[in-house]
Amino acid sequence: MPAPPPLPQPRAEAGAREPAAGAPFAPDLHDARHLWLKAALLLAWALVSFGACYFVRDLAWRVGDWPLGYWIASQGAVLAFIAIVVVYCVAMNRFERADARAAEDAASSAAQAAGDAAPRHG
Repeated sequence: MPAPPPLPQPRAEAGAREPAAGAPFAPDLHDARHLWLKAALLLAWALVSFGACYFVRDLAWRVGDWPLGYWIASQGAVLAFIAIVVVYCVAMNRFERADARAAEDAASSAAQAAGDAAPRHG
């Protein structure tokens, strides 16, 4: 029995909408700069979660009636996690704008090249 024909692939147009929810991520979401960003933020998360809270026990400072370790664990870690999310959002917005700008430049240069290659009548 012959294999069924492959399904047609939709074409990406200039004004195409983003894929629907539940669709797999585009391959360009996992390029090197995104992976480095994720690795750096994951490292920051690990250092805040495990490093600062563990090693602050050696500091005998007191802030109010509580030791410094309590304040770092209860307040500083939460603020650091919020900062990590903000950094990720800002960086991803910057990456997406740069990608959109590059796509626009590529589309305009392709359109200009196609316009130059078209035969002229007259």
